[in-house]
Amino acid sequence: MAHELERFSDGTASFVSAHTDAWHKLGVTLPDTFDAATALRTARLDRWNVHTSPLSITESGATLAVPDAYATVRTHPETGRPDVLGVVKGRYQPIQNEELTEVLDTITDESGAHFETAGSLREGREVFVTMRLPQSMKVAGTDELDLYLAALNSHDGSAAMRLLVSPVRVVCANTQAAALADARSVYAIRHTSGARGRIAAAREALGMTWTYLEEFETEAERMLDQALTDGRFMDIVGRELWPEPKDPTERKLTNRARILADVNELFVEADTQESIRGTAWAGYQSVVEYLDHYAPVKGKHGDAATVARAERILVQPAITALKTKAFDAFRLAA
Repeated sequence: MAHELERFSDGTASFVSAHTDAWHKLGVTLPDTFDAATALRTARLDRWNVHTSPLSITESGATLAVPDAYATVRTHPETGRPDVLGVVKGRYQPIQNEELTEVLDTITDESGAHFETAGSLREGREVFVTMRLPQSMKVAGTDELDLYLAALNSHDGSAAMRLLVSPVRVVCANTQAAALADARSVYAIRHTSGARGRIAAAREALGMTWTYLEEFETEAERMLDQALTDGRFMDIVGRELWPEPKDPTERKLTNRARILADVNELFVEADTQESIRGTAWAGYQSVVEYLDHYAPVKGKHGDAATVARAERILVQPAITALKTKAFDAFRLAA
């Protein structure tokens, strides 16, 4: 499913980023770190007042209520008029954009974390806010990794609110969403009356972030020290990540061959792997680089493909799952 940044009639987009331009070159880039209020205001996420309204239909001149069906409605950030985002059932309780920043602030209170990005996707149906956590790490002095805490929310009933922790390779700005296959880095909160209580529980659950960071660093160091031949790399990629299709067609086989060739070229020749070439860590990074920068985006070309590819790094579970699988595969190879 394609996800797009929300754009307005004046050409602006609902996106804010700290320090450097985002991948898609849209939205506002601020020269310094910013607080929650600035994140919401600049990305035009504040004062949406998301609420539910009973649904009804008009039939033969009569207005009939639709049982247990409600529209989620916001105040549109540009027009100020009501804007329908989705249809939900009666138990659904909206979680405001302000609550996303509030929970991130609460989780990282007095830690030195700061807001990094915020934005709206799919015409307001999904929003995200991220913070850069203060603790960074080095991998053998060559790869500097940070952790980002992201809060993702939907206003159309399509998904729960999710909190996730992702390591980020700062040198190429890739989101490293893969980690040890452990639920400690992800926490979901359903849109029900108990949401606020679960937000408090999320803070406790995600308190293990620093342990997660240490474990990731240990595994990354070990992968960096482990030699990996070209043949072994292709064996892992072809068997674990892009295996032969069970119902092979000419198109599927051609696509798989292209993927394997592209990933192999990144592992063997890419400048981004120069300082770590021939290691299990380079194997993992080659797969991530392919997924983040080279994997085709269906129906998208040029700048549109760049935007869609960048956005899916954050919001598509399939990409996260494949990165996690790659991390585990090369971790075991080490």
